[in-house]
Amino acid sequence: FTRHPLGLVGQAAVLDDLAPGRVRIGVGTSHGPSMAAYGLDLDRPLDWLDEYLRVVRAAMQGGRATFDGRWFSIDATLPTATDVPLLVSALRPRAWELAGELSDGGISWLCPIDYLTGEAQAALRRGAERAGRATPPLIAHVPVALTTDRAAVRAAASTQLATYRRLPFYARMFAAAGYPLTGDGEFTDGLLDHLVISGSDDEIARQLAERLDLGLDELIVAHLPVADAAAEERRLMALVGSL
Repeated sequence: FTRHPLGLVGQAAVLDDLAPGRVRIGVGTSHGPSMAAYGLDLDRPLDWLDEYLRVVRAAMQGGRATFDGRWFSIDATLPTATDVPLLVSALRPRAWELAGELSDGGISWLCPIDYLTGEAQAALRRGAERAGRATPPLIAHVPVALTTDRAAVRAAASTQLATYRRLPFYARMFAAAGYPLTGDGEFTDGLLDHLVISGSDDEIARQLAERLDLGLDELIVAHLPVADAAAEERRLMALVGSL
């Protein structure tokens, strides 16, 4: 909501010129509390995202780009095409459908694995089928804690991920996935166990491989510190690098 799509395309073009083939654009709706800080109203966010994606795709083709919608009205001439993958952040089925229809990949954040392999993948396929195109990749965020102490993992996750349980979009997604927050608005152990993987290095490597075997196309591995954050991060980097 705070960045015009033509501005985003221009920035992506500059970065792609500096580092060809290494840039991907990620677009999402953000959240009501975040936009309120800018004095903006998050009105019909998925309709806005639909228009935003269409403007970006038109602009990335280069030459004359025109669009006339509720939020965006453009008539611009761009010097060159910008061949940068366009990714979409998605939580609920309609966002995954938009990702399937209009993007080069859908990105999850803090979604239970069984929700991704069920609702999300199905919605991604529906969107692609509606547009008559191949289903784009599903890129899954996976928090990882390097410890075999599952109680410590749950405690660390409850604290470090607390922001997300206060955001309505996430609360609704957790409930739709079958893991509603408690009456006090807290994570359940079942939800945390489906969000965060942990264990020995071998166990973590196996769990990461299992997620790819389930049909997820790419993983965003995120470190969830439990004790010595710096040491754990170095260990995780080495582990991921060895796979």
